[in-house]
Amino acid sequence: MTDQTTTHSGRSLTAIVLAAGKGTRMRSDLPKVLHAVAGRSMLGHVLAAARGAGANRIAVVVEPGQEAVAREIDALAPGAGIHPQAERLGTAHAVLAARAALEAGDDDVVIAFGDTPLITAATLARLRAPLAQGCAVAVLAFETPNPKGYGRVLVQGGRVAAIREEKDADEAERAVTLCNAGLMALAGRHALDLLARIGNANAAGEYYLPDAVGLAVADGLGVAVVDVAEEEAQGVNDRVQLGIAEAALQRRLRRAAQVAGATLVAPETVFLSHDTRLGRDVVVEPHVVFGPGVTVGDGCVVHAFSHLEGATLAAGVSVGPYARLRPGAVLETGARVGNFVEIKNARLEAGAKANHLTYLGDAVVGAGANVGAGTITCNYDGVNKHRTIIGAGAFIGSNTALVAPVSVGAGAIVGAGSVIATDVAADALAVARARQRSIPDWAPGRRAALEAEKAARARKP
Repeated sequence: MTDQTTTHSGRSLTAIVLAAGKGTRMRSDLPKVLHAVAGRSMLGHVLAAARGAGANRIAVVVEPGQEAVAREIDALAPGAGIHPQAERLGTAHAVLAARAALEAGDDDVVIAFGDTPLITAATLARLRAPLAQGCAVAVLAFETPNPKGYGRVLVQGGRVAAIREEKDADEAERAVTLCNAGLMALAGRHALDLLARIGNANAAGEYYLPDAVGLAVADGLGVAVVDVAEEEAQGVNDRVQLGIAEAALQRRLRRAAQVAGATLVAPETVFLSHDTRLGRDVVVEPHVVFGPGVTVGDGCVVHAFSHLEGATLAAGVSVGPYARLRPGAVLETGARVGNFVEIKNARLEAGAKANHLTYLGDAVVGAGANVGAGTITCNYDGVNKHRTIIGAGAFIGSNTALVAPVSVGAGAIVGAGSVIATDVAADALAVARARQRSIPDWAPGRRAALEAEKAARARKP
């Protein structure tokens, strides 16, 4: 096993990602590589790892007609080449579908798979490192006590001799526990020649990428094996394996958050997205879910059973329990969002509070303002969304409906139970509800009438 440096001295890198295959075992209309792990598609994870490993050129091999996959590639890796593989004749055949990328002449070529979402940039960098030291091929491999189903990495005299697919292996070869992870790095000057010479004289009649190892050995070229944990190299072919990958990545993300200074009270119940950012001394209580695009500043508390997505929290913010922050929610320093509060595309400025049972959408709540329980912004007229502005220090009484577009001035007070449809001036009192009327001794007579009606119904046959 090699323990190579991950510096590459300015060497250029082509990353070829194999993303063909409909994944019928997923039982889904969604292409397999677009299924999400920690809020990002499996393909997105692999593309990010390739970028992180230094790829200046990315080529993705896809099945023809996969427009959704092409859109994902364009969104996540603009400028990446998209190469259709009309026939599925093995992994080497798939790589050669990206011949144009191979002919570009980069120093290194790394080949990865779009359904291995746990692979890291660091591992891809280690995989290509032996190429800088003169090797023509580097293969990623792992040890496992249960190698069934994997290709075996065969070593003779301390040197890699070949990789044998299980269906082509003899009994002694099947006993080998060093297994091929599938990912490979090739020196650019040898890549196309090795791939073009791979034949299909095997049980499946396919062109196997691992056969490049045997060709390189026969040519007297250097071949290296780079070790990886079995978990990181796992592919995803069905929903069970998708769940296993999710669990593995969540463990990785939780640990990273804790090491960076966040407290997860019950880590196994907290679900993070690939891009969740938690500051120092953040406390996350049990059963919190972070969707994509969440940044939480230092010293915040996210109470139990809250859901955050596309939200930004400054320092010292308190959220929940049972709060929902939707995309565009921005909570400035010291803001408070309590139980059963939903925030969408709204900004709460420093010290603003909405402590319970409130919906704030398409709104700005000024510094120090207080939004009472049961308040809603009526932001949608059935066609368009409209803004609500609440000034600094304003007080919105409980059970208020703010019919947007509307503005409540700084320091204004809105009486509980009001429906506010016109602007309220700064420091004004606004009350918009029907006048209360009381009728003395009305209730006993009403109850007697209702009871008589009920008794009459009961006597009917």
